[in-house]
Amino acid sequence: MSTIEATSVPSLTAKDFTTDQEVRWCPGCGDYSILAQVQKIMPGLGIPRENIVVVSGIGCSSRFPYYMNTYGMHSIHGRATAIASGLKATRPELSIWIVTGDGDGLSIGGNHTIHLLRRNFDVNVLLFNNQIYGLTKGQYSPTSEENKVTKSTPFGSIDHPFNPLALAMGADASFIARSMDRDPKHLQDMLVRSHAHKGASFLEIYQNCNIFNDGAFEIFTEKSSKPEQALFLEQGKPLLFGAAKDKGIKLDGLRPVIADLNAGASADDCWIHDERDFYKAQILVRMFDDPTVQGHMPRPFGIFYETERACYEDVMAMQIEETIATKGKGNLDKLLRGNEIWTIN
Repeated sequence: MSTIEATSVPSLTAKDFTTDQEVRWCPGCGDYSILAQVQKIMPGLGIPRENIVVVSGIGCSSRFPYYMNTYGMHSIHGRATAIASGLKATRPELSIWIVTGDGDGLSIGGNHTIHLLRRNFDVNVLLFNNQIYGLTKGQYSPTSEENKVTKSTPFGSIDHPFNPLALAMGADASFIARSMDRDPKHLQDMLVRSHAHKGASFLEIYQNCNIFNDGAFEIFTEKSSKPEQALFLEQGKPLLFGAAKDKGIKLDGLRPVIADLNAGASADDCWIHDERDFYKAQILVRMFDDPTVQGHMPRPFGIFYETERACYEDVMAMQIEETIATKGKGNLDKLLRGNEIWTIN
């Protein structure tokens, strides 16, 4: 949990986290819902607004700090993670939220993202994934599917896309989750769990860009298709989906397969989700894009993996304390002078 003291925090509401700035996203953009859910969960965290910082890079999502009545910074393209790392290292008591997109966080900012995750700063990364560059008007992004026709790929993209959660697993992130803009309750739950995690939380949020990539995630959000296409992960419960929860996922060795509960299978045969299981998390994040998996699989949403690991800022502070205890407090002027001195006559 956050180390920030919350004993004397005044009672706040979602309205206290809104600003007087005009929200300038396209009408119908999924960012509106994400902003609303973040503002709704903030009062329940019990953190003074002056101890909350929202840092963003460049992109449509990166206007977020303007609309949050907290401290914030609209920073440099791809570098929100680097700026947030420095802030957390010097002000570890702050609750820091990084808002980025699939282009900002995985293209120009990909290097910074993986190193933030492996270092495990206690910050929250919200990666809005709309599989397109929206701010610059519709070029393909690192998560765009192959053969995607855009303004920059008129004959179809030949790039192989990133799987953001698989990337986070590879970077040894200590908390990995996925939600979507059009499921407010689930998104709120994932935001609260992200905050509660001690370490770098990585939350991928499917976000609809209704201007340049409308309907990219429609099968997971529409009532008619969502039950069959979305699989919601719950700790300690079997992986079930379908309108009547009559389908499940079981493992055939290391390969997930669909179990039909109407054809003799039971929930007891299905995979029981464990957020602490590193090896099964590797399978889960790849379930929908693994070419060895037979048949169409539902897309998982929820917490894929969570583990405990020392946070960078805590270890750094401990190292500084230990060094001062053994060597004494340093002298900056002496350090800058160095040990070799020349006198010029």
